[in-house]
Amino acid sequence: MDASDVLLRRAFEAGINFFDTARAYTTSEERLGRVFATMRDRVFIASKSGATDPDGLRRDLETSLRNLRTDYIDLYQHHNPSSVAAPGDAVYDTLLEFRRQGRIRYIGVTNHDLGLVLKAIRSGHYDAVQYPLSPLSTDAELALAEACREADVGLLAMKALAGGLITDARVAFAFLRRYENVVPIWGIQRTEELEEFIRYESHPPVEDDAWQARLAHYRKELSGAFCRGCGYCLPCPAEIPIPMAARMSLLLQRSRPDLYTTEEWREKMGRIANCIHCGKCAERCPYHLNPSALVAEEGRKYERFVRTGSFT
Repeated sequence: MDASDVLLRRAFEAGINFFDTARAYTTSEERLGRVFATMRDRVFIASKSGATDPDGLRRDLETSLRNLRTDYIDLYQHHNPSSVAAPGDAVYDTLLEFRRQGRIRYIGVTNHDLGLVLKAIRSGHYDAVQYPLSPLSTDAELALAEACREADVGLLAMKALAGGLITDARVAFAFLRRYENVVPIWGIQRTEELEEFIRYESHPPVEDDAWQARLAHYRKELSGAFCRGCGYCLPCPAEIPIPMAARMSLLLQRSRPDLYTTEEWREKMGRIANCIHCGKCAERCPYHLNPSALVAEEGRKYERFVRTGSFT
């Protein structure tokens, strides 16, 4: 049995019945289909398509249904569109067609643009939205929970651990538990991570002084102009791995440094010197950051760390 099969079966046995995937997530759909084909009515499956035209949507849906070994998808989400589709638009009308056919049950949209997500919520045309939410989110972002509650729209919190920068899951778990209508997507990859969250469900972390201090630490250290690792800045003409390079010093401090000081990573970080300052990454960044400036600074920090083992 594949390791992912074991993980998914354990999650289901522990009471987890919502699973979010996408056409863009490599073999994720196939893995879900392999495990849940015989218990389809006992799980809620969400998938996504980034297609921008009806034919692309139809191809993606057919592929997803085949991969998931099912004849319907509970929540079908338009994946990071540049605008909010509405009735009369070919893309939205195709989604309505899918729903009338019974091939999808609900229509959603995912995005990293707060304004676009708010527009989708207020439109009345979407059953659910997906947006990054974590303890590092701004007040305006966290206000999405109330906006969704008032509009009776589901809210899925992607990057609930801030793209892996929050390493104390207790902080994120308790924080997002404040919002009863938010479903966090934790991005669990290993058994020990799954077991940790299962424990939190039965014994939720307490927001005591130690918890508050940890939350304050994360906010002081990470809030503001940090890369969330969404990857929408790509592709880079200089092949700089921007989502990783732009937060390399944070990764070095929160993970095993040897993972990022290999010859392979030294070569990748060395590409920063090849930046042509085209500005495309800044145009694409949904958080209005300046990725080329971020990677330049991170490149200097990285060189210092490789040379001395320290950032100072």
